[in-house]
Amino acid sequence: MNHTILGKFVTAIIRCALVGLVTLVMGGCAMQYIGGPLQTEDFLIPARDPGVQLFVRNKFANDKTVFTGDRTLLFVHGATYPGEATFDLRVDGHSWMEYLAERGYDVYLVNVRGYGRSSRPPAMSRPADANPPFAATEEAVRDIEAAVEFILMRRGITRLGLMGWSWGTTTTALFTTRNPDKVAKLVLVAPVWTPPSGTGAPPVPTTAYRSVTIDAAHKRWLTGVPADKQQALISAGWFAAWSKAVLESDPIGAAQNPPVVRAPNGALQDIFGRWLAGKAMYDAASIRVPTMLIKGEWDVDTPAAMAQRLFTSLTNAPYKIYTEIGEGTHTLMLEKNRLQLIRAVQVFLDAR
Repeated sequence: MNHTILGKFVTAIIRCALVGLVTLVMGGCAMQYIGGPLQTEDFLIPARDPGVQLFVRNKFANDKTVFTGDRTLLFVHGATYPGEATFDLRVDGHSWMEYLAERGYDVYLVNVRGYGRSSRPPAMSRPADANPPFAATEEAVRDIEAAVEFILMRRGITRLGLMGWSWGTTTTALFTTRNPDKVAKLVLVAPVWTPPSGTGAPPVPTTAYRSVTIDAAHKRWLTGVPADKQQALISAGWFAAWSKAVLESDPIGAAQNPPVVRAPNGALQDIFGRWLAGKAMYDAASIRVPTMLIKGEWDVDTPAAMAQRLFTSLTNAPYKIYTEIGEGTHTLMLEKNRLQLIRAVQVFLDAR
């Protein structure tokens, strides 16, 4: 190699290093902003269990022609609200799904049975106390398996990234322990884990589902937020947009007085009956893919001690990252500091 070529080679390396440094300092993302129109496709796919269909949404740039596992991501929701009300809610010009798609990702979300436009079993059309809880963690993992297989076959890839929120961190993590070859990276937003011993747990629910009013949801959202910070936490119009999306996901619940969103109790049965009782739903040491844990400072459902206990348990992840965002709750992705969350995750996903 002559000196001219060598000089250009070294200059290119330095330039890339500087770009990477600026990216990390500014909290930006390494992928170039693509922009332009996005394509949205909605699907109903068969679940592993007969008669159950799952709602899947996909977003990607119109001019995207190459699909790879390291640029494909599946979002999985928490215990109460469907994915589109969280990950595809446009509150500041773009949703989280759109933000990723604009940066070259092939982005998906799936709703577990009983949520949103996925199959609602007959039990949800009857009084809640007429049937036991359903859509527990194991059922959710089977639904994630169906969605992952659909995406892998559709794009001709062998693996993808997984991002779970709240209860979705447990379902995606459990899936990952069983299918490490199908997961490129794992992002756990507001992860649920076993608390210190002696922590009390609420009574385990026995009814099929629960009904949550918008007012109750708002009060719970602000739990743990200092009184003088509550008004500025959620930007003007964002909570109204979220409320509208949540109620639209459950027309039957929305028609009640007052309007409610109905959610299966299988998740809470596991959370209260197992996790908060100190029985982990998965072995964190069995996660063998790069993993990121990220949460908000005021998250009462995922206190720092709980997240850090999980972080130290990830003993076999090739590398792991723990990040805490100031002035944020369990629903940080829809609050004033949401871009801090989104950009931090983007850096992790883009890193090689």
